[in-house]
Amino acid sequence: MTAFAVRSLRLATLSLLGATLLALGAACGGDGEVAAGTDPSNPEVQVPADAVAVVDGTPVPKATYDRLFSQLQSAYEAQGREFPAVGTPEYEQLKNQTVEYLVDRVIREKEAEVLGIEVTEQEVQERLAELKQQFYEGDEQKYQEELEAQGVTEEDVLADIRAQLLSRKIFDQVTGDVTVSDAEVRAYYDENVEQFTTPESREVAHILVDADDKALADDLYQQLLDGADFAELAKKYSTDTGSAEQGGKLTDVRGNFLPEFEEVAFSLETGEIGKPVKSQFGWHIITALEDTKPERVTPFEEVRDSIRAQLLDERRNAAMLDWVREAREKYADSIGYAVGFAPATTATLPDLTGAAETGAVDTGS
Repeated sequence: MTAFAVRSLRLATLSLLGATLLALGAACGGDGEVAAGTDPSNPEVQVPADAVAVVDGTPVPKATYDRLFSQLQSAYEAQGREFPAVGTPEYEQLKNQTVEYLVDRVIREKEAEVLGIEVTEQEVQERLAELKQQFYEGDEQKYQEELEAQGVTEEDVLADIRAQLLSRKIFDQVTGDVTVSDAEVRAYYDENVEQFTTPESREVAHILVDADDKALADDLYQQLLDGADFAELAKKYSTDTGSAEQGGKLTDVRGNFLPEFEEVAFSLETGEIGKPVKSQFGWHIITALEDTKPERVTPFEEVRDSIRAQLLDERRNAAMLDWVREAREKYADSIGYAVGFAPATTATLPDLTGAAETGAVDTGS
């Protein structure tokens, strides 16, 4: 699923799900009416009253824009995040991103007609039923309460679901012919074998004391040689509180620790205790708990399918983004913005990182 398509689908279902997003841009240009007029950047296009933009004669209603703004504020509040202040660069960026998302949604609707793609009322209702079951266990009352809490109507929800399904169908059609050959999968593996290599590793334990306390390090080392319990001393004396609670246990994956630490950790015999060694963090007393696990290269057969999926996703992403750019270019001369809503530069869709992790959106990929 492309970044464009994923973001579009996530935003399209926001009103239904009330998803808490980690980063989404939206803002309104004021609570007053938007007057009809001409976009100074495109004087040939007349923008209707109460619209933030128009695409080839189809307006983008300010009411739709305000609805997304209201939902966004709720998302920010739910996470304890401060919404950008009016007039700040962050505010303007979020504002532009939201308008551009809505403009792109109109473009997709128009291009769907060209592609012969349509979404039936049955498909919309079936998807709504799925979402009600997934998030409200089919409880109509809970669903209605959520609509009221979000300040949206069922008409808004159905429009968003329709846009989601339309985006998915466009994506499927635009990227339907994208393929990855067996030879390309193998070539990727051979050229990036380091990605499939697990460095050698070893289970060790250490006690860390301050750099200016060499005497304590030497004393603890002697106690260990005399038979003291390593885990007990680690819990009592180690300043590495994270590992101390585990008796000093660590998994050292070659290259992840300081060189002076690893030189000792990988040179010890299993069960041996090394003399105190100094690093930038202090003095380490290290013992090897297990034999070193050698470096391992994952066989091609074990990663072949995941490589193919990755390359296929990348190519589908590229195909979809190319389609988006071409569609935008096609309608560029027919897009107009209300005063105060025109993007200063070409905006990108807001990053909706986190929505997928919540399980709130089915991308259809």
